Amino acid sequence: MAIEEKNIMNRLYIVAGCMFLFALAISIKLMNIQFIDGEKYRELAKTSTVKNFTIPANRGNIYADDGSLLATSVPKYDIRFDAVTISPEDFKTNLKPLSEGLSAMFGKSVSHYQNKLRKARADKNRYLLIVKNLGYSDYIKVKNLPLFRKGPYRGGIIVEQRTVREHPIGKIAKRTVGDEAYDRPGYYAVGLEGAFNDLLTGKEGHRLKQKIAQGQWKPVYDENEIEPQDGYDIISTINVNIQDIAHHALLKQLEYYEAEHGTVIVMEVATGEIKAVSNLGRTSSGTYYEKLNYAIGESHEPGSTFKVMALMAALEDKVIDTSTVIDTGTGRKVFYGKAVNDSHRGGFGKISAARALEVSSNIGLATIIDEHYAKNPNKFLDRLKSWHLTEKTGVAIKGEGQPFIPQPGGKNWSKNALPSMSYGYGLRITPLQTLNFYNAIANHGVMVKPRFIKEVRAWNEKVTVYDTKITNPKICSDETLGAIHEILKNTVERGTGRSLYSPDFSMAGKTGTAQTEYWMADFASNRRYVSSFAGYFPAENPKYSCIVIVHKPSIKKGFYGADVSGPVFKRIAQKIFTESRNIDAVEGIEKTDPVIEKDFEQYYSNLQKPSEIIPNVTGMAGMDAISLLENLGLKVQIVGNGTVSKQSIKSGEALKKGQQITLNLS
Repeated sequence: MAIEEKNIMNRLYIVAGCMFLFALAISIKLMNIQFIDGEKYRELAKTSTVKNFTIPANRGNIYADDGSLLATSVPKYDIRFDAVTISPEDFKTNLKPLSEGLSAMFGKSVSHYQNKLRKARADKNRYLLIVKNLGYSDYIKVKNLPLFRKGPYRGGIIVEQRTVREHPIGKIAKRTVGDEAYDRPGYYAVGLEGAFNDLLTGKEGHRLKQKIAQGQWKPVYDENEIEPQDGYDIISTINVNIQDIAHHALLKQLEYYEAEHGTVIVMEVATGEIKAVSNLGRTSSGTYYEKLNYAIGESHEPGSTFKVMALMAALEDKVIDTSTVIDTGTGRKVFYGKAVNDSHRGGFGKISAARALEVSSNIGLATIIDEHYAKNPNKFLDRLKSWHLTEKTGVAIKGEGQPFIPQPGGKNWSKNALPSMSYGYGLRITPLQTLNFYNAIANHGVMVKPRFIKEVRAWNEKVTVYDTKITNPKICSDETLGAIHEILKNTVERGTGRSLYSPDFSMAGKTGTAQTEYWMADFASNRRYVSSFAGYFPAENPKYSCIVIVHKPSIKKGFYGADVSGPVFKRIAQKIFTESRNIDAVEGIEKTDPVIEKDFEQYYSNLQKPSEIIPNVTGMAGMDAISLLENLGLKVQIVGNGTVSKQSIKSGEALKKGQQITLNLS
C-alpha cells in the first residue's frame, strides 16, 4: 500500500511539474509578445482591421463630332442574398412580399422566388445570386423591396457594383471606337479606346477604411487620402449619321455578293477628319460583324486604283501629256517574258494616255511607265516617296499596316516590277493610305493627315484641340491636278465607272479590280478578287472623299469594282449629298414670302412623312426623291432626268415596303 501511495505521489509531482513548466512557457511567450514582438503583432492587428482601398477613376467618354455618345462608362449592379443574417421573424413576414416584388420586376413566378429563398435559408447560403447586371434605376427598385429595404444586416441584401463600358450605337464602328479586351478586363488595345487610353483612364485614388463587420468596411480619416481624377473626354471626328449610312451600304453589298470582308472610309476633304469607318467580316454562318480594322491595318495589292498614282507621276515628270497616244494592241502584250492583259476583249487599240486611265488599261499604264522609267526606276519611285506612299500616315489608332513598294536591288525587284506596279501589283498599301492620296487630289493638291480626334475635354472645358495638319502642301502642279480631275470625272461618266453615272449628282473616282491569292495552287479553278472604288464627291467642289474595298466577292454574281464596290460609294455619296442639301434647305430658307413658306413647309413635310403612307415627291430633285423613297423601303424606277413631274403611286396611299414606284422626271 505504501508503495502504491508513493507511486501516486510521484505521478502528482510529475503532473505538477509539467503544469509548472507549461505555465512558465506561457508566461515567457506572453512576455515575448508584449515586450519583444509586441509592435509586430499590434501592426498585424491593425492591418487586419484597417485597409487602404483603391478608388478607380471614372473613364472618360468618347463622343461623335456632334456631341452624341460613342462610348461611356455606366454602373451595373449584382444583387445577392445572405439568408443567415436575418431573423426568422423578418424572413417569415417578408418572404411572400419580397418574392412578389422580384416576380413583378423580373418575370419569374412568385413561387420560384419563394422556393429559391427558402432553400437558401435551409442551406445557410450567405451568397445567393438574385439578379445580375442591373442598371441604376432597377437597382434602386430592388433595394427598396420588402426585406431588402432593411439593409445588409437585417435584410440580407448584398450589393456588388462594377463599371462597364457601353456603346450607344451598338456594334456599328466597334473596331474604330474600340472595346475592352475579352481576356484582359480593363485593357483597351484597339480603336479610339486604345489610342487614347492614357487620356481616358484618369488616375485612381486611395482611401483608408476600417473593418466593422464581415465584409463591411467604413471610411476613416486619413490625411494621405488621394481622390481619383476622372479621365478626359474625347471628341472624335466620327459622324453618327454618315457612319450609319456607310455601315448599311457596305453590309447590303457584302450580303448580296457573299464576300469575305469589306471596308469603307469616308473622309472630309479639307480637314482630313475621318467621318466614318466600317469594317465587316463574314462569319461561318454568313453574317457580318466588325471583325478586324481592315481600313487601317490591312495592306494589300490595290490593283487599278493605283493607276492614278502611276499616270500622275508620268504627267508631273512631263514624260507624257494626256493626249500622248499609247498602242494597247489587241489586249495582250508581253513585258520581259510576262504577258499583261486588258479586261476588254480585243483590246483598245491606239488610245490617249487619258483614255487609258478612263478605261483602266493595264497595257496602257504598263507601257507608259516601262518606256519612260525602265532606265531610271528611282525617278518613278522618288515621286511615290514624295507623296508619302512609302510610309504610314501616322494615324492615332494603333495597328496601321506598313506600305510596301519594291526597290531596285531588293529581293522583290525585277524588270517586271515597274510594269506590274503601274497597274497596282507587286506592292502593298492600306485602304486609308490609298484614300489619303485621293483626298489630296480632291483637296486641290494639299495632302492632310487623316485624323480621328477633334478635341480633348475635361468637364466640358477644352484641354487640347487637334487642328488640321498638312503633310504635303502641294503634291503636284495645277496642270497635272486639272488633268487628273477631268480624267476621274470622265471615268465615271464614260469610263469603267459609267454604270454609276447620274446626271443629277456628280462624283469622280477610279474603279479597281485586282486578283488576290493568285499564287495559290487552286487559283485557276477558284479565282479570287478584290474589288474597289476610290474617289470624291461632288466632283466640282469636293467635300468628302471615300474608298470602298470588298474582298473575295462571289464571282458568280460579279467581281468588277464598278459592280461590287462602286454602288456602295454611290449610295453613300447620294445619301450624304441629299441629306446635306435638305439641311441646307431647312437652315437657309428665310420664310418671309407666304408662297415660299408654303412650298418650304410642303417640302419639309415630304421629308418627314411617316412611313405608313406614300409621300408627295412631285417637284423634288430626282436624287432627293429616290433617297427619300428608298429609305422608306420602296423600289424606285425612274424615267427621264431632272425633277419629279409625276409619280405612279399617289401620295397618301398606304405604303407597302418592297413595292415599286415609278417616277417621271423632266
